[in-house]
Amino acid sequence: MDWITSLEELHAHYGQPTEAATVKVTGHLTAAYRAWVDRSRFCVLTTVGPEGTDGSPRGDEGPVVTVLDPQTIALPDWHGNNRIDSLRNIVRDGRVSLMFLIPGATNALRVNGSARLTADPTLRARFDRQGKQPRSVIVIRIAEVYSQCARALIRAGLWTGKDQSQGLPTVGDMLREISQGRIDGTAYDADWPGRASRTMW
Repeated sequence: MDWITSLEELHAHYGQPTEAATVKVTGHLTAAYRAWVDRSRFCVLTTVGPEGTDGSPRGDEGPVVTVLDPQTIALPDWHGNNRIDSLRNIVRDGRVSLMFLIPGATNALRVNGSARLTADPTLRARFDRQGKQPRSVIVIRIAEVYSQCARALIRAGLWTGKDQSQGLPTVGDMLREISQGRIDGTAYDADWPGRASRTMW
């Protein structure tokens, strides 16, 4: 295998980006970028820590983040599995990236910046859902925001509406396999819908 091992080799192999690919990067939310963020109910949060990187899906019934100002967004940490991989990383290394997706849109919006974690009661109260609040809020200071071209989502046919989930292993199947049968996968799958409805927020 002939590896590319230097930036010089990499740049020589790919050439220069187009003007549109470079001018699109801003250090804040423009009106158009904010419109995307305000419509997005889903993003992937990527963090980095001593053990490596972590990518975490984040979703909400409305906008997945709240814009505090053109350079600052807030992401509530709703109920999860208490692994807190992303939160541990943020406490130790604030570098984060987010990719916002909107069903049907073949472009994506990317944000890079630095994050801090807070349990401030006033900020948490902004996300109240029928008396339930996130246990913490990730506050992200934007360093870069830009659109991502549509080729990847078009190639993947992500929004074609075709259900490609048939025959996939369930989480119960995965847990049964990994635990060598100690976890009853069938019972886990049967219990999950009710548990999720009780702990969504």
